[in-house]
Amino acid sequence: MGNSYAGQLKTTRFEEVLHNSIEASLRSNSLVPRPIFSQLYLEAEQQLSALEGGSRVDNEEEEEEGDGGLEQNCPPNPYQMHPPPEGCCTTDGFCQAGKDLRLVSISSEPIDIPAGFLLVGAKSPSLPDHLLVCAVDKRFLPDDNGHNALLGFSGNCVGCGKKGFCYFTEFSNHINLKLTTQPKKQKHLKYYLVRNAQGALTKGPLICWKGSEFRSRQASMGACSSSLFPPLDSSGPPAPFPGEPGPGTAPSAPLGAPQAGPASEHPALTAALGLAVFNGKDSPKHQPLVKNRLSAVPRPSALGILSNSGPPKKRHKGWSPESPSASDGGYPQGGGHRAKYESAGVTCMPQVCLVGPASVTFPVVASGEPVSVPDNLLKICKAKPVIFKGHGNFPYLCGNLNDVVVSPLLYTCYQNSQSISRAYEQYGASTIQPISEEMQLLLTVYYLVQLAADQVPLMEDLEQIFLRSWRESHLTEIRQYQQAPPQPFPPVPGAVAPVTSAQLPWLAGLAASSCNDSVHIIECTYSLAEGLSEMFRLLIEGKLAKTNYVVIICACRSAAIDSCIAVTGKYQARILSESLLTPAEYQKEVNYELVTGKVDSLGAFFSTLCPEGDIDILLDKFHQENQGLVSSSLTASSVTKSASLDVSGAPACTSYHLEPHRIRPFQLAVAQKLLSHVCSIADSSTQNLDLGSFEKVDFLICIPPSEVTYQQTLFHVWHSGVLLELGLEKEHVTRQRVEQYVLKLDAEAQTKFKSFLQNSFQNPHTLFVLIHDHAHWDLVSAVHNLYSQSDPSVGLVDRLLNCKEVKEAPNIVTLHVTSFPYALQTQHTLVSPYNEIHWPASYSDGVDLYPENKKYFGLSEFIESTLSGHSLPLLRYDSSFEAMVTALGKRFPRLHSAVIRTFVLVQHYAAAMMAVSGLSQMKNYTSVETLEITQNLINSPKQCPCGHGLMVLLRVPCSPLAAVAYERLAHVRARLALEEHFEIILGNPASGITIGKHFLKQLKVWQNIEDAEWRPQTYLELEGLPCILIFSGMDPHGESLPRSLRYCDLRLINSSCLVRTALEQELGLAAYFVSSEAPLEKGARTEALESDAEKLSSTDNEDEELVTEGSTSEKRSPVKRERSCSHDSASSSLSSKASSSAPCGESSAGPSQVERARSPPSCGPSEEARAPGERQRLRAAGGPPSVISRHSPGLTPQPDPSLKSGQHVQVSAPSASSSGSASSPALPAAGALVLQASQCSMTKACRQPPVVFLPKLVYDMVTSTDGSGLPKAASLLPSHSVMWASSFRPLLSKTMTSTEQSLYYRQWTVPRPGHMDYGNRAEGRVDGFHPRRLLLSGPPQIGKTGAYLQFLSILSRMLIRLTEVDVYDEEEININLREDSDWHYLQLSDPWPDLELFKKLPFDYIIHDPKYEDASLICSHHQSVKSEDRGTHRKPEDLYVRRQTARMRLSKFAAYNTYHHCEQCHQYMGFHPRYQLYESTLHAFAFSYSMLGEEIQLHFIIPKSKEHHFVFSQPGGQLESMRLPLVTDKSHEYIKSPTFTPTTGRHEHGLFNLYHAMDGASHLHVLVVKEYEMAIYKKYWPNHIMLVLPSIFNSAGVGAAHFLIKELSYHNLELERNRQEELGIKPQDIWPFIVISDDSCVMWNVVDVDSGGERSREFSWSERNVSLKHIMQHIEASPNITHYALIGMRKWSSKTGSHEVREPFSRCHVHDFIVLNVDLTQNVQYNQNRFMCDDVDFNLRVHSAGLLLCRFNRFSVMKKQISVGGHRSFHITSKVSDSPMAVVPAQYICAPDSKHTFLAAPAQLLLEKFLQHHSHRFFPLSLKNLGHPVLSVDCYLNLGSQISVCYVSSRPHSLNISCSDFVFSGLLLYLCDSFVGASFLKKFHFLKGATLCVICQDRNSLRQTVVRLELEDEWQFRLRDEFQTANAKEDRPLFFLTGRHI
Repeated sequence: MGNSYAGQLKTTRFEEVLHNSIEASLRSNSLVPRPIFSQLYLEAEQQLSALEGGSRVDNEEEEEEGDGGLEQNCPPNPYQMHPPPEGCCTTDGFCQAGKDLRLVSISSEPIDIPAGFLLVGAKSPSLPDHLLVCAVDKRFLPDDNGHNALLGFSGNCVGCGKKGFCYFTEFSNHINLKLTTQPKKQKHLKYYLVRNAQGALTKGPLICWKGSEFRSRQASMGACSSSLFPPLDSSGPPAPFPGEPGPGTAPSAPLGAPQAGPASEHPALTAALGLAVFNGKDSPKHQPLVKNRLSAVPRPSALGILSNSGPPKKRHKGWSPESPSASDGGYPQGGGHRAKYESAGVTCMPQVCLVGPASVTFPVVASGEPVSVPDNLLKICKAKPVIFKGHGNFPYLCGNLNDVVVSPLLYTCYQNSQSISRAYEQYGASTIQPISEEMQLLLTVYYLVQLAADQVPLMEDLEQIFLRSWRESHLTEIRQYQQAPPQPFPPVPGAVAPVTSAQLPWLAGLAASSCNDSVHIIECTYSLAEGLSEMFRLLIEGKLAKTNYVVIICACRSAAIDSCIAVTGKYQARILSESLLTPAEYQKEVNYELVTGKVDSLGAFFSTLCPEGDIDILLDKFHQENQGLVSSSLTASSVTKSASLDVSGAPACTSYHLEPHRIRPFQLAVAQKLLSHVCSIADSSTQNLDLGSFEKVDFLICIPPSEVTYQQTLFHVWHSGVLLELGLEKEHVTRQRVEQYVLKLDAEAQTKFKSFLQNSFQNPHTLFVLIHDHAHWDLVSAVHNLYSQSDPSVGLVDRLLNCKEVKEAPNIVTLHVTSFPYALQTQHTLVSPYNEIHWPASYSDGVDLYPENKKYFGLSEFIESTLSGHSLPLLRYDSSFEAMVTALGKRFPRLHSAVIRTFVLVQHYAAAMMAVSGLSQMKNYTSVETLEITQNLINSPKQCPCGHGLMVLLRVPCSPLAAVAYERLAHVRARLALEEHFEIILGNPASGITIGKHFLKQLKVWQNIEDAEWRPQTYLELEGLPCILIFSGMDPHGESLPRSLRYCDLRLINSSCLVRTALEQELGLAAYFVSSEAPLEKGARTEALESDAEKLSSTDNEDEELVTEGSTSEKRSPVKRERSCSHDSASSSLSSKASSSAPCGESSAGPSQVERARSPPSCGPSEEARAPGERQRLRAAGGPPSVISRHSPGLTPQPDPSLKSGQHVQVSAPSASSSGSASSPALPAAGALVLQASQCSMTKACRQPPVVFLPKLVYDMVTSTDGSGLPKAASLLPSHSVMWASSFRPLLSKTMTSTEQSLYYRQWTVPRPGHMDYGNRAEGRVDGFHPRRLLLSGPPQIGKTGAYLQFLSILSRMLIRLTEVDVYDEEEININLREDSDWHYLQLSDPWPDLELFKKLPFDYIIHDPKYEDASLICSHHQSVKSEDRGTHRKPEDLYVRRQTARMRLSKFAAYNTYHHCEQCHQYMGFHPRYQLYESTLHAFAFSYSMLGEEIQLHFIIPKSKEHHFVFSQPGGQLESMRLPLVTDKSHEYIKSPTFTPTTGRHEHGLFNLYHAMDGASHLHVLVVKEYEMAIYKKYWPNHIMLVLPSIFNSAGVGAAHFLIKELSYHNLELERNRQEELGIKPQDIWPFIVISDDSCVMWNVVDVDSGGERSREFSWSERNVSLKHIMQHIEASPNITHYALIGMRKWSSKTGSHEVREPFSRCHVHDFIVLNVDLTQNVQYNQNRFMCDDVDFNLRVHSAGLLLCRFNRFSVMKKQISVGGHRSFHITSKVSDSPMAVVPAQYICAPDSKHTFLAAPAQLLLEKFLQHHSHRFFPLSLKNLGHPVLSVDCYLNLGSQISVCYVSSRPHSLNISCSDFVFSGLLLYLCDSFVGASFLKKFHFLKGATLCVICQDRNSLRQTVVRLELEDEWQFRLRDEFQTANAKEDRPLFFLTGRHI
C-alpha cells in the first residue's frame, strides 16, 4: 500500500477494489473504522463515566524544531558553506573568536552598541533552543510596516567586538550559523531584543520583514484612528468553538470602523509581553511595546514551538502565518471585508493567549511556496471559506486575503487533545500515549462526515470524540489508575496498531466516500500549498458546490503529517466566520454596513419581490384608498362591541389584575438559606464577621445600566417595605429616598459608591450588604484592561465591588445574585463553594415550596415541550424564514447575516401586517409563524371588552438594527392606519419607555391611575397592552416582562450567543410563572387553534402521525433531525390563509375567533367553573343554543375523557362540516357576538408560557442532547470570559445538582486575562476566597429580588434578635402568705441596711423565687393556716409548661457567651498578641476536709494573663493561694470579691464574658467545671481561670460544686490570713466574701425610688440597667458588711409591684447570684450530694445558725433562658441499653433485692426526683394539708407542691421556729447525724397515722438509726416498707424505711 495513488480515487471500480484491499489489509491489526464510526464517535450508547482525571493539563514542553529539521519537505537549495579559517572556534552558539553569543549566557552582561544599531536575535538551525545576539544597523531592518529596510547588511559581533560586516553571508559564517541554504537576513534575524524591568536582555517582538505581517498593508488604512489590534473582548471565540482556551480569533477591523474596547480582554498579554496601546495609534514602536511588563506574565506553557522555514519569495505579496498578531486581516483599498488570519499559537493553558502585533508565541510554520487566494473567490463561492490550521506546517497565503478566514482553533484543539495523557502522569502512568496525529485527523474526518447539511462543527464535540477514543484505546491502563469503576466498555483486544501516515489518506478517503462528497479529501505530495491551490482551483471551477468540508492532508514527511481543513459549505462557512467575531466587532461590522449604505442593495432586492411593484407604493395606495374608512370602521366596531357587551349586562374584563406583592414560600426558604450562610461565616473560627457587634442592616443594590431594570428594582424595594423594616426610613418613603439604595453601574456610579463606602466606614456597628444583581454582567478586569483609564464604564464592577475598601471592610458582606453564575465559578473565583446558595429545585426536596396553582416555566420546561407526545411545542423555529435568509446569504455574501436576518424579518412583519389588514396577496411574502404572531397581536384586543392585548417581544441585539426595525415597522403601521391597534416600543437599555398618548390613556384606565404625570417605567407596567416590544442591547439586563407576553421572537439572536450564559440569558426572557388552573397540555394547545380551519385538518393528521411515531426518529439521521414535525412550525402552525383573507373591517368575528370558541381550553369543566359569567353572557346575547353547541361542543359542562394529548385537536373539530362552516365568514350575528365574548388574551396569558421562536442553529443546539442526556447547550463554554482548563474533562451529567455543577466549573474552567478574577490566585492567599462574599443563583424571573430583599429583612430581625435575649419574667410566688406585722424594713431611703434594725427583722421562711413554684412550702409560725388551697392552682401536667420569658435588648452592661466578639473584648478573651492563645498552666491545689475524711485534690488552670491574682512559692512555682484584698480597701478600679461560676454543658452558651458587665473593671472570675469538660471549656474560654473538680464529682450535682467552692474559699482565706499576717495585717481585715453566680445571669438592674418622704404614701420608682461593677461596689461598700453571712438580690420581673421594691432590704432566701461570707459560714456547709434546691437548703441552715441573710430589693438580676446544659444535662436512663422505654419517676425506687431494671443515674438524683413527684406515697396524710406539715430535720427536700414541710435544725443553739403549735403529719429523717437524738424527736407531736421516712446510705445504718433513735417506741414498721433507689450495688443506692405513727 504505497503512496503511488495518492489522491487519485477516480473511478467507482477503483474505489470498490480499494475498499476491499484496505479492509483485508487492515483486518489483521484490528483497525477497522467500524467501532470508531458507528459506535464511539457518534453518540455512544454507553458512556464512560466522567473521568475525574488531572484537573489541569500542564504542558511544560517547549519544543522548537530548527529550520533544518523542517526542510525535508521541499528540496533544499544547494548552498556550499565556505570552510572556516584554520584554528578558529566552530562551536554552535559561539563566534569564530570563541566568544559566547547565546542570549541566555549574555542577557545580563552590558553590551556596547554604537548609535543607530539595535540588538537582534538570530536563529541557528543547529541550536533551535537559543537565540544568538547580534548588533545590526537599524537602517537595514524594516520599520513597523515591514517597509523601508535598506537592501544589504551592516552588523557587528557582540562577542568579540568585531565590526563592519557588510554581508550577511560573511556575518553568518562568523557567528557559526552553519546554514545549508542561502543565508538571508529576513530568514535568520528573527526577534528584536529588549531589556526588561530588571535590565536583563530578553526576546522581544518579531522583526516585521516585508510581507510577513499585516502591518504591511496598513499604509492604506491611514484613516483608522484607533488601535488596530482588535480586542478579543472577553468573549474569545464565541460561537461554535467556545471550548477553545485562548481565543486568538479576532479579525481585523473594517475600513472606517476601527476597533475599540478593552484590548486586555484578550486572553493575553502573551507569554512575555504586556502589550500597551499607545494613544490609539496603529503602529506603536517596538521598543515601548516590549518594555511594558516583561516580568509580570507567568511563564508560558507552550504546546510546541515551531520556527519559520523561510521568508516569502520577493515576487509574492504574501505574508507569513508567523505574523505576530492574533488577528491579522487584509485591507485592500476597497476594504470593508476582512480576512481573518489568526495566529496559531493558542495553547490550552490559560496563561498564554494572543493579542495584537508582536505577540505570537508559537507560530505554526509555513513552508514552501506561498498560495495565492483567487481574486473573485467570494463572488464565485458566495461565502468566505474558513480554513482551520491542523497539524504541522501551514503555507503562506497571498493575494486576495480578504476572501478567506484562517483560524487556529482546530490546531489548538489538536494540541489540547495531545496533552490528555498528562493528566495520568501523576499516577506514574508513563506508558499511556496521547492520541496520535493521524488518529486525530481520521476522527475529525469521521466527525465531519456524519454532520448533517444544516449542522455546524463544534470544537467541544471534537474534543469529546478525541477523549472517548483515547479512553477506549487505553481502557485497561486507565482502569489501573482510576478509583471509580469504569463503564462496561469491551476491552480492546491486544495492542491496537497505530494508523500510519501512509494509511491515513486511504482511510480518510474511505470514510469520506460514503458522504456524497460533502467531505472532500485532497492529498498532497510535498506541502499543503499544493492542496490549498487545488482547493482554490476547484472552488473557482465550481466543482465543490456540494462540498461542505475540504480536508487537505500532506503525509509525505516521515516525521509527521501536515493538515488543514477548509469549511467551504456556504451555510457553515458564514456561521463560522461570523462566530469568530467578538460581540464588539459584530456591532462594528453591522454599524459599518448600515453607515456605508451597503444594505441598500438588500432593500432594493426586496422591493423587486412584490408583483405589484414596490411594497411602499402598495402601502401608499392602500393608505389613500382606505384613509378614513378603515380607521373609522375599526374604531366603530370596537366601540359598538364593547357597548353591546355592556348592554347585555356582562361585566368588564375580569382577567386583568396586577399581582399583589407578596413573599412566596420558596423566596422565604432562599432568604433563610442566605441567612444561615451568613451565620456560618460568623460562627466560623476565622473571626471574619462579628454579627454580635452590629445593630442594624443597610444595603446597596448594584444593577447593570438599564433604565428599566433600575426602575424595576426601585419598585421592588419600595413595595417590599424593607426600608421601613430595616429602620432606614421613617413612615413615608419617597422615591428619591429609595434611589439612595439602588445603584446603576454607569458613569455616575462612582460618586454614589464612594458615599456608600464612607457611610460603611463611619458606621462600624451597621452591617452593610452590597448586593450585586445580574452579577454575570461586566466581569471585565479593571487591572488588565488597557482602556480602563479612558473609558470609565469598562471594568466598573471590578473597580467598585472588588476594591480594597470593600474587601477589607469588616462590616460589608457582598452578595452576587445571578441566574448564570458560571463565570463566577472558575478556578480563581473569590466566592467559596460553601458560600454559594442555589435556588431550591421545584422537584425532590424543594417541591413543597412551590404553590400548586403556579408552575415555573424555565429552559428545561421549554425544552420538554418540544418532545413528541406533547402539545404544540413552545420552542419553535421558522423554516421558511431560515430558507429565505440562507438564499439571501448566498446572494449577498458580503453582508453580515444579522443584517440580512433583520431585514428579512422586518419584511415578514410588514407583509403580515398588510395581509391582516386586507392585502391578502402579501401572505405569500411572509412566513406562517410571523403571520400567526401578527394576526394574534392585531386581533387579540378585539376579544376583550376592555381591549387588552398581547405583547410580542422582538429581540434585536444590535441597537442600530433595532432602530431600523422600529422605523420600518412604525412606518408600515402608520400607512395601514393601525396606530391605535397596537403600540411599537423601542426598548433600549439606555433609555426609558415611550408610548403614545392613546395607549397611555388605556393603561391609566386599566390600572386605575389618576396621576396626570404617570408614565410606565418598567415593562411590567405594560401588562395587557397590545404591542411589539423591540428589545435591543447585546445582553438583556434582567428586565422582567409582563404576563401578557405571548410571543418571544428570538429569530435574530446572534450566533455569538453559542455560549451557555448568553444562550440561557436570551431564553430566560421567556421564563414565566404559569397559573396551572387549567391543565398545561390544554393551555399549550390553544395555540394550534388560533388559526383558521383550513389549517386544522393538517394539524390533526400531523398530530396523529406524531403520536404513532412516538420518538422513534433517530437522532443521527440528518433527515429526521427534528423531534417532531410540529417543531418546524411551518408545517403545524397557527396562522391562516382564510382568516387573513377576510379583511378585518368586514367581519369582526373572523374564523380565528370561531376556532377559539371551539378550542379545548374553553371547554374543560374547569373553564366552566372558572367563568360562569361568560356563559351567562353567551346566553344573554340571544344566540340560539344550537349555534353554541355546534361550534363549541365542549362548552357543555360534561368532561370529555377523550381529550388526550394526541387527539386533542381532532376531538375539538368533530366534523368536517363544522370546519367547513367555520371557515365561512358569513356567520349569524348572534354567533359572532357569542364568539367574541370568548376570552380575553390575558386569561390565556396567565395560563400558558410564551411561544419562543429561535434560529434553527440555536434550536438544534438547545433541543439535541449530548451523551450525558443534557441539552447540547449545557456543554458549551459557560461564558465568554472564561476558558476550559483542559480538553480532558468529563461531560456535565444530567444528575448533577447545582452544587455539583458549580464544583465542575470550578475545576474545569479558568478566567481569561480580561476577567476580573484572573489575578486572584496571585494574591498569595492559598484559598483565595473572600470570606464575606456570597453567590445566590437561581433561574431567571423566579423571584430572586424578592428573596434577597426578604433576606435583608430577616437578617435585620436576626441582628436585633442577637442583641436580645429571652429572660425569665415571672412574678414572685407566695406573696399573699406574708403577714403585715413587724416584718418591714421601714427606713425606705437607706442605701445600705442598718445592722441593728436589720437584726430585728424576722426571717421569711417562705420561698418567693418563681422557679420553685412546684417546691414544697416551708411553714413558719408566722404563717396563717387559712390558705389551705396553696399549690392547687397548678395542675401536675403544667409542671413542664415552658416558663414565662420576656425578650430584652442587651444593654452595654450585659454578660455574653462565646459568640460575642468585639474589639474591646479581644484581650479579655485571650485574643491578644501579648499572650499566646491557650497559653496557660495547670496547678494542683490540695486541702484536707474532715467531713469527707480525705484530702481533696483540686486543679486550677491559670492563663498567663491571670497569674497576678495568685501567689506562687519561690522557687518551685507551686500554687500557694489566691490573693484576697482587704476589707479597708476603697479602690473603685476593681471588684474585691472573687466570682465563682459553677457550670456544666454550657461551654458555648454560658455567660462567662463579664468584661462589659464589669464595665472593664479588674475582677477575678473562676469557672468551676467538671473534669471531663475541662478541655472543651478551655478551648472556648482560653483566658479564663478554671477550677477543675475532682473526677469523683463528674456525675455530681450543683451541690458538690457549691460545697467545694465554699470549702476552697475558706481554706484560701485561712492561707491568705496567714500570709498577710506576716506582713502585719490583722486576720479580720482580709476580705472574706466571694460571689457565687449562675452561668445564666445576663444583666443587672437597679431601682431608683423617688419617695415624697419617709412616711408619705407617694412613691414612684423606675428601673434601669446598670453594670455588675456598680452593684458589687455598692454592696462591697456596705457598712458592717462582714456581719452579714449571705447577700443577694431580687430576680427581675416585668410584673414587679411597688410593694416589692418599697422596702429596700428583706431578710429572706437568696438565689442565683449571692455574695457569701465564707468566714461567718465556716461551719455551715452546702450539701455536696444535692442536685436541686441546694440553695434553699443552705439558706435555711445559715439562718438556723443565727446568721443574717440580706436581700437588696432594689437590685435585681435577669436570668437568661438557656435551653442547653445545666441541670438538663442529667438524663435518667435505663442501664440496659436496648430498653427503649422512657423511665417515669415512679420507677426511680424499688424494693431491695427485686428484679427491677436498674437506672444509670446517681442515687441522690433519683431520690430527689422521686420525692418531688411521688412523695405522697410516703406522706399520704400530708397531701394538701397545710396545717399539718411534714417535719424535716436538718435538711430541706422538695416533696412536691402539695405537701408543706417544717424545717428544724438539730444543732445546739440553732434558731428554730416554735413547733409547739404544730401537729405534724409526717417525719423525714435524711442521712441524720449524731446531733439528732431520741430526746430531740420526742419534743414534736404527730397526728395518729402520720408517716415516717428514714433515708440512709445502706441497710445496715438504716437499722442502726432506728435503734439509736428508739423509733420503734412510737412508729410501727413492716418488712415491705423498705425501699431503695433503683441503682445497682456498685452505684451505692440509698435505702428508705417507712413507718406509721402509733
